Amino acid sequence: MRKPVLIGAIAATLLGGTAGAQAGPWEDGMVAYNRGDYVPAIRLFRPLAEAGNPKAQNQIGLMYRKGEGTAQSPARAFMWFSLAAKRGDAKAKAGLRDVSKTMTPGEISQAQQMAQACEASNYRSCEY
Repeated sequence: MRKPVLIGAIAATLLGGTAGAQAGPWEDGMVAYNRGDYVPAIRLFRPLAEAGNPKAQNQIGLMYRKGEGTAQSPARAFMWFSLAAKRGDAKAKAGLRDVSKTMTPGEISQAQQMAQACEASNYRSCEY
């Protein structure tokens, strides 16, 4: 009788340990985002976005567009969507089209310059 209990405990430990080992900043950020903890979420996404992760760039763009965890900013949303779209993220391309509809040509031009400066600085000059 003790063997099945022991085997079950070992299996549960192994399965539980494996699932925990696979979580990372992206998953932690999404957990925080989905529960409405936007400030910790954006802090987790930012290093990923600055490392060139298009999913994280798109997520930050979405958060700037909605004002989640940060001040609402169509220009910053455009910048992050633009960077992600350049890397082929389909959601970012859609976000870029949508946010562009709410911006003036001058705002779009400014946001494009922000994206170029951000990328040219290797993501060191992305805070505006």
